[in-house]
Amino acid sequence: MHKITAIVIAETSKVKKGKETAPPTLKSAPHYFAKSVPSQSILGGRKVTVGQQTIELVLKAYEPDVVVVEASTEVKNIFDNSTLELKDKLLDLCYDSVKQQGGKEEPSEEYTVYEVSGYRGDPEVFLGRYAKKIAGLLKSEKLELDENEVEHTLSYQFKYVKDDLVILDWDGAFIFEPAGEFEETIELLELANYQLLRYRILDRNLDERLARAAVLTQARRRLLRTKEVAQAFEEVIKLRSDSIFQFQAMERDIKLIGDWYSARFYDLLSRKFRLDGWRQAIREKLDSLEDVYSIVSENLGVSSQQVLELIQIGAFFVLQIGWFVLIILEFIYFTR
Repeated sequence: MHKITAIVIAETSKVKKGKETAPPTLKSAPHYFAKSVPSQSILGGRKVTVGQQTIELVLKAYEPDVVVVEASTEVKNIFDNSTLELKDKLLDLCYDSVKQQGGKEEPSEEYTVYEVSGYRGDPEVFLGRYAKKIAGLLKSEKLELDENEVEHTLSYQFKYVKDDLVILDWDGAFIFEPAGEFEETIELLELANYQLLRYRILDRNLDERLARAAVLTQARRRLLRTKEVAQAFEEVIKLRSDSIFQFQAMERDIKLIGDWYSARFYDLLSRKFRLDGWRQAIREKLDSLEDVYSIVSENLGVSSQQVLELIQIGAFFVLQIGWFVLIILEFIYFTR
């Protein structure tokens, strides 16, 4: 059996409360999956007909603000030339459902899973016969790819048992599973895309916060307005603490150590999606925000000190004027 599943994961203001999904059937023990990753909830589902294709739509969510839409359909031959056009239609349906849920097209992540089941023997046979076609589908490319590009595209492979195989790429994956048990692998693919989306959102938010914080550092030019400087200091503290909290929440959400299949597969996904690079970039921006925090903190201290000095200088001049007036009055009194 051949099947295509298109997935769109998008940010939304707030998702509705759904029915929590049961953990997928795992290929290995011990089973920590349900306790170690963010859980999905089911929002609903329906079937639609496009041309001669019956498409099943499933709406899911990562609470509180990420919606997941799956559009899947069976096909006679996944290696047919019309597969990419069908994939685009499935993605369009996903984006329509995302909009209906109040989601945004950007930022979002889209991913396509090509599933092959019901075969016997080693799935590497398919690679020998359809290598260029598989690479083209994963790249969404209709032109014939160069041999080196095909080899590179098919290099990210995960094989757990003798007769299964997963080929990973940035925008799609090919799963060969004789029994048709795709649920766990697809959920892990969605989890990695969800993690990537959260990193992208936090990275965008940090850019905005750094820009805002840079403006706040200019408060030192208004040294007499200590209340404004104090408010700027408080705002930078909030920006910094919110960013650290969001980053730490993402880091502790994924703990697959001990769940052999999930952990190894997710590690390969992390390398393909360059999640470590995103983590490093975010850490560097958090460090920059820390520097801004130090600058504003220093400015607040300098501002307060200079205001006190100005008050002292002003009081000294007032005192001098008072003494001068007193001397003039005494002079007038004694010269009368």
